This record gives sequence, C-alpha cells and structure tokens, in this order.
Amino acid sequence: MMMLEDRLASWRNDIMPLSQSPGVPKLVSVVLNVMNEEKNIADLLDSLVIQEQPLEIVVVDAASKDRTREIVESYTKKYDFISLHVKPGRRGESTNYGIEKAKGEIIAFTGGDCLANPFWIKELRQTIEAGHGVVVGKTITIGLDAWVELDRVELFHKGNDLSWPSCNEAFKREALTKAGGFDNWFITAEDIDLNMRVVDAGYDIFYNPGAVIYHRHKSTLYRFYKQAFWNGAGRKQLTMKHGRLWSSYDPLKMFRQKVTFWSLSRMVAAWMGYVAFKLFGDRPAAK
Repeated sequence: MMMLEDRLASWRNDIMPLSQSPGVPKLVSVVLNVMNEEKNIADLLDSLVIQEQPLEIVVVDAASKDRTREIVESYTKKYDFISLHVKPGRRGESTNYGIEKAKGEIIAFTGGDCLANPFWIKELRQTIEAGHGVVVGKTITIGLDAWVELDRVELFHKGNDLSWPSCNEAFKREALTKAGGFDNWFITAEDIDLNMRVVDAGYDIFYNPGAVIYHRHKSTLYRFYKQAFWNGAGRKQLTMKHGRLWSSYDPLKMFRQKVTFWSLSRMVAAWMGYVAFKLFGDRPAAK
C-alpha cells in the first residue's frame, strides 16, 4: 500500500506548474515599453517571434500618436503569445504596468528601436537558469560611426556597472520584486536606479556577450542632443534620490575617452539637462 507521504509527493508532482518542472525551460516575458515606433516596431517583433520558446511578448504603448498600436495589433492576431496594452506615463510607470501583466519567471527588456539576435532569448534564459538574478547582453549600436563610437559614461556600485543599457537586460522576477520595480518618478535613468537597487538587494549583474541586441542610434541632430539633454537630467535625478555619486564614476577612464566634437557637444547638452533638472525638476517622492 502506498504510504500517505508517497501519495502527497505524487499529488504535488501532478499539479506542479509546467514551467517549474525539472528540465522544462522557464517562460520568458519580453516587456516592451514603446511610443511612436511606427518605423521600427514591425522589425523588432519579427526578430522576437522567432526566438526560443516558451516566450510571451507584452507590448505596452505609452499613448503613441502614429500607427504603432495598429501594427502591434496585426501581430497579436497572428501570434497568441503577443499582447498589447496601453498605459500612458513616464517610462518606469508604463514598464511596471507591463511587468504586472507578464506571466514569466524571467522578465526581459529591449527597446522599440532594437533588433534581437535569433539566440537572444536562449542566451538570457540559460544565464538566469544558471543561477544569476540579472543578466545584460552585448548591445551593438547601428548608425553614424561618429555617434556609435562614443563611450558610455559608466557608473559603478559595489563592483557592478549600473550603466548597461536596459534595451538588453533580463531579471529573475524575484529580483525585480525585491528591488521594487522601476521608480515612476524618473524621466530617464530609471534603469540605472533599478540596477542600483537590485545590487543593493544582493544580486550581481552578469554580462553575457552571447545575448546580442542591435540598437539603432538616433538618426537626427535634434534627437541626438535631445537624448543627451535628458540623459544629463536623469543623472541629476539619480543624485537627488541617492545623494552624491561622484565616487561611483571612474575619472581615469573618463579622461581616457576619445575627445571629439561630438563627445564634447554631447557633454555640453548633458550638463544643460543636469542643471535644468536641478533648477526646475520635481523632487523624488519621500521614502
């Protein structure tokens, strides 16, 4: 006769969710926060629908004024693992909404102007399943060489580079939960803020160069300098929330960066954004 403990163990195995069964890949939810990506969204979705399953794609439109939603809706009719939601707001707010709608144990992010290598999801999933709470991949920027070659302004915390672009990043859901998700207050740099809190929660950020995303650089002077301005504003937001961060930068590496007209003018635009938000920006919510 089967013992009671054996019956209970058999019953638990029978009702175990498929995604938790040994040897079954974990569901990855790709959360896309997009706005006015009519020119790019179809290319991105084409690169995602061929990824390794199990997979779901959660698209959150932040009130686009072009045909973005119409294009995404055409994909939801062809693929039952794509869903479309509308949530206006700052980037963190819209993305958090997508995380709430997502069902996966692994949450991945990329941008509406990106393309995914065919093995992107496979590499991210393998890294998380190997025991890492956070993984970033290799981002290859496409565009004008003079802009593509500009270096990132890295920011370090507890030995982790927080400035990896969130257009190529994945988290264990538990890591996002412990960190509290994105802070809705941020206009930009919400990904750096999240990375800082994830590291404080006890996770390291693991780099997997096999997880490749191709990212289109801004295509006009206006967009180039607008991005630089708001990146500067985002860095000011970080200091307003977390205090002085100068010790988190590597000054020697910054001085070694190649100095060009574009790097200098980008820095000027960023400083303008930094000062403007200091003078006119709203304050972070009280903790």
